Amino acid sequence: MRRLYFYCCFLFIVLCNAPINAQSIAPLAVAGTDEVVHITTGIEYLEDATHTIPAQLVFKSAAFKKVPDGIPNEKFTNSAFWFRFKIKNETNLPSLILKLANPALDSVDYYEQMGQDSFRAYHTGQSVPFAHREYLSSDYLFTVSLPPHTEKYVYLRIATGAELLTPLTIGSEASIFEKDKYKDIFWGIYIGIMLAMLLYNCFVYSTTSDDSYLYYIVYVLTVVVTQITISGYAFQLLWPNQLLVAKYSAIFNPVLAGIAAVGFIRNFLKTKSFLPKSDRVFFVFVGLYLLGTVVGCFGNFTSGLHIIDMTAGVLSLYVLAVGFVISRKGYRPAVFFMISWLVFLVGVFIFVFKNLGILPYNVYTVYTMPVGSAMEVLLLSFALADRINLLKKEAAASQAKELLAVQENERIVQGQNVLLERMVNERTNELVLSNQSLNKALVELKEAELQLVESEKMASLGQLTAGIAHEINNPINFASSNIKPLARDVRMLLDALLVFERIMGEDGTTAERHNKAQQYKDEIDFAYLEQEIEEMLAGIEKGVSRTAEVVKVLRLFSRLDEGDLKTVDINEGLNSTLAFVNERLGSGGDVINVNKEYVQLPLLDCYSGKLNQVFLNVISNAIYAVKQKFGDSPGGLITVSTAFDNSNIVIRIADNGIGMDKATLKKIFEPFFTTRKLGEGTGLGLSIAFSTVKQHNGKIQVNSEAGTGTEVIIKLPLTRK
Repeated sequence: MRRLYFYCCFLFIVLCNAPINAQSIAPLAVAGTDEVVHITTGIEYLEDATHTIPAQLVFKSAAFKKVPDGIPNEKFTNSAFWFRFKIKNETNLPSLILKLANPALDSVDYYEQMGQDSFRAYHTGQSVPFAHREYLSSDYLFTVSLPPHTEKYVYLRIATGAELLTPLTIGSEASIFEKDKYKDIFWGIYIGIMLAMLLYNCFVYSTTSDDSYLYYIVYVLTVVVTQITISGYAFQLLWPNQLLVAKYSAIFNPVLAGIAAVGFIRNFLKTKSFLPKSDRVFFVFVGLYLLGTVVGCFGNFTSGLHIIDMTAGVLSLYVLAVGFVISRKGYRPAVFFMISWLVFLVGVFIFVFKNLGILPYNVYTVYTMPVGSAMEVLLLSFALADRINLLKKEAAASQAKELLAVQENERIVQGQNVLLERMVNERTNELVLSNQSLNKALVELKEAELQLVESEKMASLGQLTAGIAHEINNPINFASSNIKPLARDVRMLLDALLVFERIMGEDGTTAERHNKAQQYKDEIDFAYLEQEIEEMLAGIEKGVSRTAEVVKVLRLFSRLDEGDLKTVDINEGLNSTLAFVNERLGSGGDVINVNKEYVQLPLLDCYSGKLNQVFLNVISNAIYAVKQKFGDSPGGLITVSTAFDNSNIVIRIADNGIGMDKATLKKIFEPFFTTRKLGEGTGLGLSIAFSTVKQHNGKIQVNSEAGTGTEVIIKLPLTRK
């Protein structure tokens, strides 16, 4: 509805004022074929803030306003602008060329009056691929069909988010292209200089590896790309069909150049060393550049360009101030930098003042910035070279100082050699004496270690002897206690034989003799005597058998006659070991129960006597831990289990004793470490066990928790290496 209202009002103005306005523009005459006329007068404009005014209404509009003399310049704007002016051809040529020398415009529409109400239209700009242009030029060229000695209106509709600067010239095709030839030559020289400096500094960087040159190379590269973007050659040569790149290069190229300049300046001027606080301000400028990029890409394009331009202006002045302060500190490269930066700033300010309309648009103001840029690059190269020379001088001075220091050190070293040699000889003699003392101490230590190991063996032997004595003493006592009663019964039996012999020799019948013998048998209770003798003989036989069994187990445990590897059953070794500690388990196992969980194991090649010693040490520790927890009360449990897989036999000996904390668990295999009271152990049991298992290429692992119990896991490989 608002747009319809706007159209109605605009149409009313057009209809009411068109006849009056049509005669208000004086024509701009082109008189010679070699003449190029700058259009700076007779131009009118109409602002289209909504980008919706149709061309038909614009052609009849009386709302055009006169542009002040000079080049039309609307600074930064989001509006579309219509420009119109009248051209008169006073040459003999059938057409002229209109040139718009601002390559950064997004949309340019050219309208040429063909009749009273007809116009020829042509659309171009950076929003159109470069190949679609009527003339393949970095600027915008339009053919104006104008017979000799006639005049007509020309309309331009321009829309862009950047500065709307419209330098217009008109002339013959030959004169326009002649002017463009000089422009191409200038930019060719500029790009050649910049590329030459770029390649030169790349070569210098490859030989010196100085980071300053790397920063400088990046900076020069971004400046070159920015300059050829402003001149329109980037769109013509680098991205002719990439319309988004062409549009947003107006944002990204200045931002990249600014950030590269910040990196180069910080590195070259050493701001972090000379002015640490001022150095941090550079990151604020980088943030502002990034803010302008975000605003321009995702918000308002024109506002983003404003932020970037203002950031660049403030940064330029800030860099000048920082360079001045650092140069006052005596850093000579800062002086060269300030000179080159001032030259560049002069070109930048002239370029900006030209865009703002403060300075006139001419060949000097147009090309001052690239000239200043080229001179800055050259001067910065000299500054870098001077910096390298300064660094070389500093390095040479440092080397000379170091050489003097080395010579002084050499003199001191030579003076100290004699003293050092004497001290070395004295120290050598002391070391020889110390070595002799250490060897003697080592021999004594080994002897003490052997004594302790033998002590541990004797302690184990004492435990073994006590078990053997207990196991043999019971059956022998049983047998010896039956000897006297058996001797008495044998004497009674012998006496009975004498009595029977006497009865058999008496006179009488057989029945009488039989009755007398029977009376005597009843008298001595012969049947009980016979039963008692049999019982005593069985008891003696049982005691002797038990003694023989103990001797057999002892031989199986110790295998004193076997010094080589033997193939044995591990289950037998565990049983023989348990037999010897049976006495320490309590009365008939009532105090500590032993739970055996054996599986049928393959035979193992091992030193069986040494392994039995390992089992004895581990089981003895388990008995000690259980008794520490339960005393003589029942409840103690020791579980001995065996298992095997394809490669190992696994023996597990677990108890429910007092267990160990983590600190104790870390030390159990250390020689002489023990938790028992003084005199109760040497602390070598588990150390010897560890060495024995290692000798068998096995592993021993202990899992324990304080107050819960301990589990010892022994893994023995079935195949020995």
